[in-house]
Amino acid sequence: MTGPVLLPDWAQLEEAVPGATAPMRRYLQQIACVLRPGSVSGADLALRSFAAFLAETSPVTSLTQVTRRHIEDFKPWLAARPGQNKPRLTTATIAHRLGTLRMFFVRITEWGWDEAPARVPMFPGDLPRQDHPLPKALDDAAAAKLLRAAQADRRMLIGVTVEMLLRTGLRVSEYTGLPADAVVLIGAGPWLHVPVGKLHEDRYLPLHPQLVTLIDAYRAAHVPAGHALLLPRENGRPLDRHTVTRFINKAGAAAGLPHIHPHQLRHTLATQAINRGMSLEAIAALLGHRSLDMTLRYAKIASRTVADEYFAVSEKVEALYGQPAQLPADAAGPKMTRLRREHHRLLGNGYCTRPPQLDCAFESICETCSYFQTSIEFRPTLAAQHDHAANHGQTSRQELFARLIHQIDDGQAS
Repeated sequence: MTGPVLLPDWAQLEEAVPGATAPMRRYLQQIACVLRPGSVSGADLALRSFAAFLAETSPVTSLTQVTRRHIEDFKPWLAARPGQNKPRLTTATIAHRLGTLRMFFVRITEWGWDEAPARVPMFPGDLPRQDHPLPKALDDAAAAKLLRAAQADRRMLIGVTVEMLLRTGLRVSEYTGLPADAVVLIGAGPWLHVPVGKLHEDRYLPLHPQLVTLIDAYRAAHVPAGHALLLPRENGRPLDRHTVTRFINKAGAAAGLPHIHPHQLRHTLATQAINRGMSLEAIAALLGHRSLDMTLRYAKIASRTVADEYFAVSEKVEALYGQPAQLPADAAGPKMTRLRREHHRLLGNGYCTRPPQLDCAFESICETCSYFQTSIEFRPTLAAQHDHAANHGQTSRQELFARLIHQIDDGQAS
């Protein structure tokens, strides 16, 4: 196994502190029976770090000689270590190394190993506190730009990849490993079977009909019959996370967006769903979360419920400062009348007067649904909606209605 710069391997450590390395390697053999290789590799690095510290500063002949003082000296030693292509290890890496070392001592004590110290020399407080930033999701406008750019790319696989990740919330490893028979029919609709992955559980996701069409079109054009994967590259080789990242950022660059990490598309779907009324339980099932604690992080992002309730009480709050909740119609003046008029949005049979701060989560939702159909008799209404959006600077609505009108005209021409 390879590790950070200058960290000795087990053979070198065995010569310096054999009494410490033997139980550590035995421990790694035990956890390898129940943990994934990546987790075992992380534990290997953590234990080798501590063994290297002992070999360098405080050689011991037995692990039973390890005391609290060793741990207190190890923490600054570890904090000063170089990382991979970095002058120092990150806080997250230090916390992982110390946490793994503490669990090593806890477990061998619980297991009754003779090599265990008289008492566990580490405490939870030895681990540095880490920041817990909220998931970085794309806002609705950025997500729409990304999707349009991906759909316009000449390489079909880029459009398929971005749309699959945005609409399903799959992890990259799940997406690249989808088997050829992942799309199944349950009842009257298509579903996506996601095999056992990161959390050792498989799940089924409802699949948007548009995605089924995209998948079928790509497979018909580029995937030979009998291929094991659902969406391999055009040459038949499997996708990997680096390629997926390049695909996303090619579309992102075309859309004028900064660098995007693939996991942001997963965060984007979760944020969009929770702010449009989807329950936490349903989102957890969709994303394959084992605990609702993982899903609750999304409830903190731009919560539509918080915004709605805030503006619902804002008039009452304004009353505390001596301002009327609403000006009389005859006292509003031309400026207020103009502002009210500009906030109106033309609907099919009336107007929406919702303030722009509370831009409706369901605006134009029908027109963007794959089941939506329109025809020539609705062209005057769509044209009026297009002109109304243009006059009020509502660019996204203007583009939407222009597309629908264009589809009608193309249909009539053919």
